[in-house]
Amino acid sequence: METKKTTAFDSVAQSQNGQSARDVSSIEEPDGWWSRYGNVSAAIYWGIHASCLLAFWVGVSAADIALFLTTFWLRVFGITGGFHRYFSHRSYKTSRPMQFALAFLGTSAVQKGPLWWAGTHRVHHRYSDEEPDPHSPRKGFWHAHQLWIFEKQWHDTRLGEIRDFARFPELVWLNQWHIVPPILLAFLCYGIGGFSGLLWGMGISTVACWHATYTINSLSHRWGSVRFDTGDDSKNNWVLALLTLGEGWHNNHHRFMNSTRQGFYWWEIDITWYVLRAMQAVGLVWDMKEPPASIYAEASTNGAARATLRSERATSS
Repeated sequence: METKKTTAFDSVAQSQNGQSARDVSSIEEPDGWWSRYGNVSAAIYWGIHASCLLAFWVGVSAADIALFLTTFWLRVFGITGGFHRYFSHRSYKTSRPMQFALAFLGTSAVQKGPLWWAGTHRVHHRYSDEEPDPHSPRKGFWHAHQLWIFEKQWHDTRLGEIRDFARFPELVWLNQWHIVPPILLAFLCYGIGGFSGLLWGMGISTVACWHATYTINSLSHRWGSVRFDTGDDSKNNWVLALLTLGEGWHNNHHRFMNSTRQGFYWWEIDITWYVLRAMQAVGLVWDMKEPPASIYAEASTNGAARATLRSERATSS
């Protein structure tokens, strides 16, 4: 019989202020009525990829690049700072309006809604690199990178995993109508830059944001360094950390997933952490979590052991 890992998510039926979570059994079609038509979603997904080829016809201007970079980095932060560190791991607190703003920004990245994203991610942590893991590279690189999202078992929001946030009706609405933020962003990009603005600010930017996010599922469980024994294949990769605003410090994260800070040391660049600290300074977020002293002591011990091993190998050779 398979042994289930226990995590901090096994006891999150209480909200941040101690109230009972909303009864999720009453929520109908949490992913929207269109979720019944999986082929349509797949066609849209690959269609957005194909639209990138229009860049050879449309060309690119400095304004297009500026719009691309703006929409890319803002939405990467929406995923890392919002969907991941807040909704998935509750690593800091914020107000209800800011909570919705973070959810709206993350949803504009076209990765479905906050309840779906965070609920699925909690499953990943419970079974990291085991058979029930949605996107372990042990099942193949492309499966981990993107093919898993087309598997029927991951189409629906796992409301049982995300009861703490499913009690908020505005988040349930956004999860159901997750197409609204991307559509509004598309109109905004078109209004700013016309068709080329739409292509670069929405189409190409979305594809880039997708694959930047996906690298954490695929590459950061294969390439990089290991500081902690986490029982899975998670790695620290500084290149991916730069690309994803800090998510590449993945072995750190899997050791202490409730930390807002994923780059545990000053030389581990974690831009999402810096942005959230700035938001904390002006009162937008608070109670951000950092690794306790025991984690740093463990890292020091592990580092000394690895240094000794390297010295012994050098001497024997």
